[in-house]
Amino acid sequence: MTAASGRFRTPLSRARGLGAAKHGVGHFIAERVSGMVLIPLSIWAAFAGLKLAAGGYAMAVEWLAQPLNAVLLSLFIVAGFTHLRLAIQVVVEDYVYGFVSKSSLLILNYLVCVLGAALGVFAILKVALLGAF
Repeated sequence: MTAASGRFRTPLSRARGLGAAKHGVGHFIAERVSGMVLIPLSIWAAFAGLKLAAGGYAMAVEWLAQPLNAVLLSLFIVAGFTHLRLAIQVVVEDYVYGFVSKSSLLILNYLVCVLGAALGVFAILKVALLGAF
């Protein structure tokens, strides 16, 4: 686009094709929802961590064997890694400029977050269902 052709465009017509205007709203909402979900789960996890710090391994296994605790801890891990993935994605999209490096970092971010969440949930299920780690 030349300077001469750009001066006849309205600000709205210039804004329609720029940035993340096509998918940014969904990402924004997902990031805010995951953050809102993390608020009560983080408070619960902090109190649970304080309670578990006072006991030993056997108490932690017994605590995690309760279905509500296993589900809430799994939700905390999944919501945390989802929020992390979305936040890192924004940073990479805003501050990394090369196509290859940006794409590589976005793929790495996705894989690390999925792997971390999967390993966390697997560890919780293993302890909750088998009673040992």
